[in-house]
Amino acid sequence: MEKQLQAGVITSTHGIRGEVKVFPTTDDAQYFRELKKVYLDTGKEQIPLEIEHVKFFKQFAILKFKGIDNINDIEKYKGKSLMIDREDASPLGEDEYYIGDMIGMDVYTDDPAEHFGVLRDVLETGANDVYIIDSDRHGEVLVPAIRQCILNVDTEKNEMHIHLMEGLLP
Repeated sequence: MEKQLQAGVITSTHGIRGEVKVFPTTDDAQYFRELKKVYLDTGKEQIPLEIEHVKFFKQFAILKFKGIDNINDIEKYKGKSLMIDREDASPLGEDEYYIGDMIGMDVYTDDPAEHFGVLRDVLETGANDVYIIDSDRHGEVLVPAIRQCILNVDTEKNEMHIHLMEGLLP
């Protein structure tokens, strides 16, 4: 498991005083109000940034960082990720997992019990998530994240056990 989780992606600057528009990659954008710091992942290093203030515009969080006071200081970081320490993330409920912990999981079927594929991505549809699995034999398979299909998720072992309902295979 990663020590950090992605909280958002800088999409553009906002104004000329160093504010940025951030597309949240969390379930609750309002969570940015509770954060004190984030880490800017430049690809080469992680720069700790203290959040000075937060406001919201449509689906974006507008963040101002302490010590960054003009557009030139932040403009070069468009498209970069903002990371948070795992311990600063929202606590998970029962049967909830961070998507970053699930990507790359080995997926096994229940009948017969065999390796089915690898979890490539998660689609958030509103009603329920849908897991995109690169199957060993069937190509891309979409599996709804519902109790009837997802039997067990073990982030420590990096594996998931599923039941393939009729009609899920191409």
